Amino acid sequence: LDGTLFPYTTLFRSSRVAPQTDSRGPDSFMFSKILIANRGEVGVRIIKTCRRLGIKTAIVYSEADADSLAVEMADEAIFIGPAPAAQSYLVMDKIVDAAKKVGAEAIHPGFGFLSERAEFAERLLKEGITFIGPNPHAISAMGDKIESKRAAGEAGVNTVPGYVGEINGVDHALEISKEIGYPVMIKASAGGGGKGIRIAWNDADVREGLPATQAEAKASFGDDRIFIEKFVTEPHHIEIQVIGDKHGNVIHLMERECSIQRRNQKVVEEAPSPFLDPKTRAAMGAQAVALAKAVNYDSAGTVEFIVDGKKNFYFLEMNTRLQVEHPITEMITGVDLVELMLKSAYGEKLPLKQDDVKINGWAIETRLYAEDPYRNFLPSIGRLKRYKPPVEGKFGDVTVRNDSGVREGDEISVFYDPMIAKLITHAPKRLGAIDAQAKALDSFLIEGIRDNAPFLNAVMAEPNFRDGKYTTAYIKETYPEGFQGAPISPKQQERFIAIAGFAHSLLDRRAREISGQLNGRRNPRREWSAVSNGENAKLFIDLTNDGADVSINGSKAESLKASWSPVERTVKGSYKGEEFEVQVYPTNPGYMLRQGGAHVKILIMRPKSAEMMARLPVRAPADTSKLIVSPMPGLVVTMDVEVGQTVSEGQTVAVIEAMKMQNILKAERDGVVKIVGAKAGDTVAADDVLVEFA
Repeated sequence: LDGTLFPYTTLFRSSRVAPQTDSRGPDSFMFSKILIANRGEVGVRIIKTCRRLGIKTAIVYSEADADSLAVEMADEAIFIGPAPAAQSYLVMDKIVDAAKKVGAEAIHPGFGFLSERAEFAERLLKEGITFIGPNPHAISAMGDKIESKRAAGEAGVNTVPGYVGEINGVDHALEISKEIGYPVMIKASAGGGGKGIRIAWNDADVREGLPATQAEAKASFGDDRIFIEKFVTEPHHIEIQVIGDKHGNVIHLMERECSIQRRNQKVVEEAPSPFLDPKTRAAMGAQAVALAKAVNYDSAGTVEFIVDGKKNFYFLEMNTRLQVEHPITEMITGVDLVELMLKSAYGEKLPLKQDDVKINGWAIETRLYAEDPYRNFLPSIGRLKRYKPPVEGKFGDVTVRNDSGVREGDEISVFYDPMIAKLITHAPKRLGAIDAQAKALDSFLIEGIRDNAPFLNAVMAEPNFRDGKYTTAYIKETYPEGFQGAPISPKQQERFIAIAGFAHSLLDRRAREISGQLNGRRNPRREWSAVSNGENAKLFIDLTNDGADVSINGSKAESLKASWSPVERTVKGSYKGEEFEVQVYPTNPGYMLRQGGAHVKILIMRPKSAEMMARLPVRAPADTSKLIVSPMPGLVVTMDVEVGQTVSEGQTVAVIEAMKMQNILKAERDGVVKIVGAKAGDTVAADDVLVEFA
């Protein structure tokens, strides 16, 4: 806590290390054992700090998490029920019983689940178990989005125009929305993490969005109360991290820029914000601290603001818990927020004052989700056949950190959040942190499910992001037709062709060295055709001891320095003197290559085969205009049509839920229903036919 980065080699070492024994002396003031009432990545994150401090950990788990990394790492694990959170992680009695069973003195709720439930904190108070989080009064005042706006107004904090009170049905919501003026934001009172939010631009959006938001809120938080506020156009979403103790001390730890969001879920965060100036930063920090002090806040919390283009800022809400994106604050301040939460809960005073907090460098965080960026970011579930994150640690002036709760072989479940990992990079300057992030993403290997790493990497190279010129509309404005991959430059295409030709030549040589072949030709083939995007490039590959000499379309041979084997998925080396790391996936036929958010399929074949393939007729795509298919694996919440029913364009036909998000499916044409392929309560896979029209 002296202004330097805390010891990553200890805190973020391999999760395979056995738990530390309690080596504290008799004069040490800290919990001896805590229970973690959470799962996944945040469970692992808390365990790492507890290990460093010599605190024993126990963790609860559901059926879906029995073999999870967090369960493996904790000193003890307690089973609490079925996979659905409403039957396990959200059941207070089970959490309290687990704490008593293992003799835990305190409970850390992580984020989500019970972390912002005042009644849970009150229950623990009565049970004599310490809640590692804010006091119940602070949670009630700030955790509830309606009450927090009232408290903010009383504390003199700038607030967004809106209706402070409960919404009584669709008609009431329409009346309020018209009074505020469209667009408006329909938001769950107990919401957080991007769940339970809809933007309404007109009356029809309100009629549809209100029940959908209430359903998501009920499923995720057990509370379907809703409020409505003005949606500020062209906004920045900037939040201030605060930390308080039980002695009335509160400080802030600077800001985080969280404007790059998809469906109101944060995707890329950075600290500090490239948009703020020192004056605005100080004013926002002062208001955040004033608000926290007004409710006697005594733990880690985040005050979220919406900031317009002129740097006017308005209070949105306060998250009375540890934030998902807390690592970037830790990276620029050198503070371990989990440790400060533990000390505050134990009753210790904050070990630093506001003047001690300085910004050291720049940090970028990307969230790797199990979703398909090429299909509108729809969820993807399944088993991680390969999971190889980049190497963590300090490399010169760059630090790489990966916070994750999974390992190779784990399954991404439909029941919980789709986040696979959080990748964090830190460097002295912003562009250094961005470039380090891009490099780390290139080496992040995930197989078995779809992931959004290509999209994240494309953002790192996108000019507006690199210039720091973006708002919460970034994804919609930058990729209005959806993400189809980063553009491929001629230089990158040439490098892709050279790498594909190199990999194929190695496989060809390996095949020719197999003994016992009839009429086998030992000499390696050197002439190839590389077919990609409808173009045919002539390729000459001469393998060398450390790579290959490559000539494309008769050009001068260039040196490719690299090594590769078929079991690997990345080729690392240099071409024309420039270093690269490219992911290579053999397909049938050809190779899929991926780097920097760009991807391309390249077929390497004999020149005669390429010539003949060019003559083949192009197969017409199948006619799917009469079908409505499930866009993702999930649960059918409602099936709103039946066989023989006449359906109009735009009419809702079904609602699919996966990973706590609901997807409303609508008819794209008028028609009569011929077949209904599923009913409410069924589990469906991606592309399953739900409705077929006559």
